[in-house]
Amino acid sequence: MNLLSAAAKVSSLTMVSRITGLLRETLIARSFGASEWTDAFNVAFRLPNLLRRLFAEGAFSQAFVPILGEITTQGDTQRSKTLVDAVATLLFWALLLTVLLGVIGAPLLILVIATGFQGSAAYDASVVMTRIMFPYIGLISMVSLSAGILNTFGRFAIPAFTPVLLNLALIASALFLAPYLDQPIYALSIGVLVGGVLQLAIQVPALSRLGLLPHVGLIPSAIKAAFQNPDAMRVLKLMGPAVFAVSVAQISLLINTNIASRLQTGSVSWLSYADRLMEFPTALLGVAIGTVLLPSLSKANAKNDLVQAGELLIWGLRLTFLLAAPCAIALFIFGEPIAAVLYHYGKFNALDVLMTQRALAAYGVGLIGLILVKILAPGFYSRQNIRTPVKIGLLVLVATQLANLIFVPWLGHAGLALSIGAGACLNATLLWVGLHRLGALPRSAWLKYCGQLLLALIPFSLLLYYAAGLHHWIELQASPWLRIGLLAAWLTAAAITYFAALTLVGVRWQKFLRHAK
Repeated sequence: MNLLSAAAKVSSLTMVSRITGLLRETLIARSFGASEWTDAFNVAFRLPNLLRRLFAEGAFSQAFVPILGEITTQGDTQRSKTLVDAVATLLFWALLLTVLLGVIGAPLLILVIATGFQGSAAYDASVVMTRIMFPYIGLISMVSLSAGILNTFGRFAIPAFTPVLLNLALIASALFLAPYLDQPIYALSIGVLVGGVLQLAIQVPALSRLGLLPHVGLIPSAIKAAFQNPDAMRVLKLMGPAVFAVSVAQISLLINTNIASRLQTGSVSWLSYADRLMEFPTALLGVAIGTVLLPSLSKANAKNDLVQAGELLIWGLRLTFLLAAPCAIALFIFGEPIAAVLYHYGKFNALDVLMTQRALAAYGVGLIGLILVKILAPGFYSRQNIRTPVKIGLLVLVATQLANLIFVPWLGHAGLALSIGAGACLNATLLWVGLHRLGALPRSAWLKYCGQLLLALIPFSLLLYYAAGLHHWIELQASPWLRIGLLAAWLTAAAITYFAALTLVGVRWQKFLRHAK
């Protein structure tokens, strides 16, 4: 399997997802601005999104994919199918209980994560939308199970495409459903639920073709058999520390949401809009490369091929630095033009643009760290070592909140973004050191490579700095197509400048044409 080709495919489909996501956010910004209603929706969506990362994309995939990859490497098809059915059964019943508790306890949950909303209309709206969206957790977690199966067998396209369906459902709900509701913002929560159904439905044909469509046990004997499956128990055993590892980051996110709810009205939304832009490169690079690496690393470690596992990690890290560094600089230097072009329409005013830009610049400081974590963590998960990331995560949680004490009084909502970025850089550094101590990272000529990248980044940065000050981006609101054209032209010119400079300093793409068995 050509890893660069696979990563490019995942990244391309993820780009479609992120573009539709930006269209979604632009539409929401234009229709609702950065108000108490958008704050309410973002807080309500934070809960199912948090548990999605906890149950689905986080702890579950980290525990499930390495074990399924190990069994697949052994060529035992029946054992793989039995594992899939057992895990699907256990996951279904755990999620059903979680959804029921979430719907019932929504008022208390909102009170905990957004104490600043207490007694306001935003609180009531958040409770209603939380109850509408909570079943999304169950749907998207089953989607994650399906994605883990497909990725293990090298079927990356459908899992990478599924987020597009959520974005389309939200866009449709904002355009066609919102005008008919007494409270238009509720249409977005209905769109989330519909999107979850669509995301699960699209997985079914691909799983059927593999012969691995999960069968959920609905009777007591089937549930008992799932608990007695030794491979499923191994997954659950790994999920324990994995849940804890992922929950550390999510606890930090909840604390930050609570702090933001006490700041200036719109703070939750400004952070959310900036987060959407920050996740664009994070998903295109970190998620894409990490998704492709985990199955290959798991199979290499299952065969005890430590040389290949180390080479895979070095490949991922070098590619990450190459592509993430210019993205981080663009967010830091070029944040205002990006925010103005994408969001500055309708109810999203000039103040909202500036506040979003501040958060975006703060995120830019830690973007490389945020992406590196997604590349380094699979180095531990593929070895079924989750305890080390847990310990590191605890330290990062404490460090992030200490950083909040320093940055938030000084920078407001942007201080929250800066704390997250600084914590991610610390996380990535400690993961890197941990992998070196395990002997999982072979030696590489990092000093020369980073020097080449630095030289290529200088003309790139100067060009963007010049472009950021050349136009009055906020004042160009009356000419949206001109703004879009200028943004596209400058970013294209900057990209051409960067890759031309890389060629001049001796970086060759041929080095990244990596194949994995």
